[in-house]
Amino acid sequence: MAPVTDAALVLVGQGRYADPWHDVAATSHALAALLADVGLPVDVRGTRPDALGGLDAPGLLVVVAGDGRRDAEFDGDDDAWRGFHDRRADWVAEGVPVLAVHQSAMAFRDDPRWAREVGGRWVEDRSWHPPLGPAVLRVAGDPHPVTAGLGPLAVVDERYADLEVDPGVRPLVLADVTADEASDRPVSAGAHPVVWVAPGPGRVLYDALGHDVRSFESPDHRALLTAAIGWLLAL
Repeated sequence: MAPVTDAALVLVGQGRYADPWHDVAATSHALAALLADVGLPVDVRGTRPDALGGLDAPGLLVVVAGDGRRDAEFDGDDDAWRGFHDRRADWVAEGVPVLAVHQSAMAFRDDPRWAREVGGRWVEDRSWHPPLGPAVLRVAGDPHPVTAGLGPLAVVDERYADLEVDPGVRPLVLADVTADEASDRPVSAGAHPVVWVAPGPGRVLYDALGHDVRSFESPDHRALLTAAIGWLLAL
């Protein structure tokens, strides 16, 4: 197993893993501040083919990336990114804990291992969300250390729905979508998992919340993330 540092590595989407809908500079800054608040050193890096070269495995891998500009002349073709993905996948296989946030369900489409690692993905022409706005989310019924003691979560955010979710994940937080919200789409109303624990091999948590900084200003979301970080690091 590769040497492990105590630091959290925050991978921020740029180039092929950026998108026009999310201010990743602001949201990654908010996450880095929260990680520092719980006492973790933080290393923030943009996604580049050589971003992971020479790094020891982090104590926690945090991904804030999406699906953006695919341009081989700009930041390389799929072959140029293979080393990046192989190193990331090796870390996950070795048990490095992972926190993947919001649009990260759309990230790394050129490496199918990522969707398996995080337990799901956004599917074009199927996945969607009601308009951004205030929402109250439900904690799933089965007790888990991340949600122990948490009640409903009040946030200003997007409620991702109809993601492709691995049947082996453990849902922690559910978003309710009404028939009226889904009326113009061939999608399902009802409860959709928006925070879950992936099957593994290590500790991996996907949090579909975090569209913009308002989500990270929510005391309920901050409490959830603080508990998630503690669980991921087995604190």
